[in-house]
Amino acid sequence: MSSAITKFDSKIRPRVFVLSSVDHRPHLADEIAKLRPVIEQHVDIVGEDSDFSDAVPAADTDFVIVLGGDGSILRAAKCFGNSQVPVLGVNLGKLGFLADIRPEALGAALKAIAKNEYKYIDHLMLNVQVFRGEKKITENVGLNEVAILGGPPFDIQLIDLYVDGQMATSYSCDGLIISTPVGSTAHNLSAGGPILRKDLQAFVISPISPHTLTVRPVVDTADRVYEFVVTRPNASTSVVLDGQTITKLESTDRVRVVRDKSVFQLIEVTGNNYYRTLREKLGWGGEFKK
Repeated sequence: MSSAITKFDSKIRPRVFVLSSVDHRPHLADEIAKLRPVIEQHVDIVGEDSDFSDAVPAADTDFVIVLGGDGSILRAAKCFGNSQVPVLGVNLGKLGFLADIRPEALGAALKAIAKNEYKYIDHLMLNVQVFRGEKKITENVGLNEVAILGGPPFDIQLIDLYVDGQMATSYSCDGLIISTPVGSTAHNLSAGGPILRKDLQAFVISPISPHTLTVRPVVDTADRVYEFVVTRPNASTSVVLDGQTITKLESTDRVRVVRDKSVFQLIEVTGNNYYRTLREKLGWGGEFKK
């Protein structure tokens, strides 16, 4: 769902918190330092964090500027937890599907925001719970995807899928991905899954290297309860959320995935649009280049 952010008072400069990944990517320090005076020209900085360890003061912050790549935005969403704050992503990485503002365009973007020439896109987040018997052993929130992956000895994974408590199908595959629309351009895309427009309220389930040719990715509403059971996990079979392993699985475990109550809000400046981002990032051309 897209809608307008509560408009800023044109007489008051927006208050922003700046997050960067410079502690983890020191080679970006010079570029980030160059962007600071650009930021200060248009907004008031109420705080900064370079390793995603500090809590963002949501009550005193109009939005957060994330300097990095899509990985930095995923970390920001995780840090915000249930207190999500609108984000403007500046791409200092490679692809930048989420962080789609180029460094040289940051000044113009902030100027547009100050003039209320923007909107925000609500991105659904997923909640992942793992049950061992009747006991919940972990619960986490993610933005991109959750995957069930097998490690050594790299044998086929047998995974049962239940939807709203009803048996749906069994997969024989290397692993399984359940992705949000935001995550559909990540691991899901590499595994042959479809691209979902990022404001859709849906999940996509994509098997990795399925052993049966008739098995294909499935798109369904995010308002269902999805559960997975790995019938014969090996010692390395794990649940991985947004690139981070959250637990290894045993044969009695159930992985439950539902829509989280939190919503990730990404600022989109007038002039930017989703298909333009896809066209530029994925190299869509419409014809062969000579």
